[in-house]
Amino acid sequence: QVQLVESGGGLVQPGGSLRLSCAASGFTFSSYGMSWYRQVAGKERELVAGITSDGGVTNYADSVKGRFTISRDNAKNTVYLQMNSLKPEDTAVYYCKAVRRGVLSYDYWGQGTQVTVSS
Repeated sequence: QVQLVESGGGLVQPGGSLRLSCAASGFTFSSYGMSWYRQVAGKERELVAGITSDGGVTNYADSVKGRFTISRDNAKNTVYLQMNSLKPEDTAVYYCKAVRRGVLSYDYWGQGTQVTVSS
């Protein structure tokens, strides 16, 4: 059974930091690209950051470049999102996603974790 379980969300003051984790199971984690998305109620889900299966390439939304860092540990089947210098506009539900493209394509989503940036 495929599972992606996010953790690490919470309430933080502006300028603060949080580290999100997404623990994967039920599939070959090291064969999947991983991404973090976020969604505010009433708005479309947006890509925050992505990382290739081997961790060699990362990409970020312009709004988080220089503040957020995506990383992964294939030995622990876990992807991380380190979020620094948080702003109120970073408030959202954060989701991790696993993607594999080939002859057959697979997309898996986690259940999300709430991040609230407020004083």
